[in-house]
Amino acid sequence: MSDEDNPSARTAKGVAMAREKLAQAKADAAKRGQLPRREPRRRAAGPRRESGDPQLFGRAIADLLADRGWERSAAVGGVFGRWPEIVGPDLAAHTKPESFEDGEVLILADSTAWATQVRLLARTLVRRLNEELGPGTVTKVKVRGPQNAPRPAGGLRVTGSRGPGDTYG
Repeated sequence: MSDEDNPSARTAKGVAMAREKLAQAKADAAKRGQLPRREPRRRAAGPRRESGDPQLFGRAIADLLADRGWERSAAVGGVFGRWPEIVGPDLAAHTKPESFEDGEVLILADSTAWATQVRLLARTLVRRLNEELGPGTVTKVKVRGPQNAPRPAGGLRVTGSRGPGDTYG
């Protein structure tokens, strides 16, 4: 059996090659005077950063969101921005999150059939959204279908009528 057919021989060969490359890299670093530290870095015993000192951008944004109380709004905006990833491409093609207030997410559907489908999936959506936003953030999913549906054409229309308002006052 050759070394190419024996997995343990290949693994041993790979480990030996990795050790050789590591030793070569250390030798090159020593020649340049850039040896790795042997002891862990110690933190300065002095005061922490002042508020005016530069800080990492991500940390500055997180602090700003926390100071202003925008953490939840930013998280909800992130979920709305990643809607297709969260609910899947099929559902996302026919629905759109509209608003989030007091634990209630309003979802717009492009047809009454999709609005019904979302209503049937409401519990699953609440669970999935709470996985993204934290437990208890979303308590209810409200669904709204198309608002301005085209009027049905046909011979039963009276010219100048205002629809059911004519009949009922």
